[in-house]
Amino acid sequence: MRIIEKVSEMQQQADAWRQEGKRIVFVPTMGYLHQGHLDLLRTARRLGDLTLMSIFVNPSQFGPGEDYQSYPRDLDRDIRLATEVGTDVTFVPLAEEVYPEGYQTHVEVTEVTRNLCGRSRPVFLRGVATVVTKLFHIVKPHAAVFGEKDFQQLVTIRRMVRDLNMDVDIVGHPIVRESDGLAMSSRNVYLNAEQRRIALRLNQSLQRARVLVDAGERRAEALLARVKDFLTGDDGVRIDYVQLCQPETLEDVSLIDGPTLLALAAWVGPARLIDNCVLRPPS
Repeated sequence: MRIIEKVSEMQQQADAWRQEGKRIVFVPTMGYLHQGHLDLLRTARRLGDLTLMSIFVNPSQFGPGEDYQSYPRDLDRDIRLATEVGTDVTFVPLAEEVYPEGYQTHVEVTEVTRNLCGRSRPVFLRGVATVVTKLFHIVKPHAAVFGEKDFQQLVTIRRMVRDLNMDVDIVGHPIVRESDGLAMSSRNVYLNAEQRRIALRLNQSLQRARVLVDAGERRAEALLARVKDFLTGDDGVRIDYVQLCQPETLEDVSLIDGPTLLALAAWVGPARLIDNCVLRPPS
């Protein structure tokens, strides 16, 4: 495992690999790796010659009062885990390397960021688009792998890449779950045993929605009411949003007449958790 900290060194090395004909596949992370991250890295290994991961807790995607300072960090553990799955290089820049003094440029994707997390975390997706753009310019990958748990982030990155003619293939990876169905997240570490039990209601509510759609329910209003009732049936859940959207535009829908994203975000104790599924009515 090679560790690179400086932007200039990373750019020079990426240029050299490209000149050698190496295909670079990139997995951007904020660290504190879990099995979901490791699956992304395994997928990256299958897609190219060099697997490159970044670890950077991006300050520009955290709003006031959010958990930037307390976000879990363990670089030594991350390096060990990434090495075990065959990652070739980890880029670990300092914040001042990514955002030098006087920094004033941002990347904003407008329409697909208005809904869902864009409502409750107004700076989040602009911060994501900005840092991913910068990382693409630094790492110079041929392809990048993103998890589908952060569905709106994936849609935003795909839109940005198309709009700005970036020569990077964006690969979505299915949600990786614990054996009990909880979507893997670095923030799961915030949960105590009881909160973790309560958090299972997120995925359980998605499964209930699937059953309802399979049984013939097509009305978004009715489905959302049932999902919300199930989630709030436990006092430990505070809903941020539960919405049904068109998967590419992320616009709300009133009727499920094709593949439809069911996305939700909720607070369980100190952790804001997200989950989603695509509902597909029987043809």
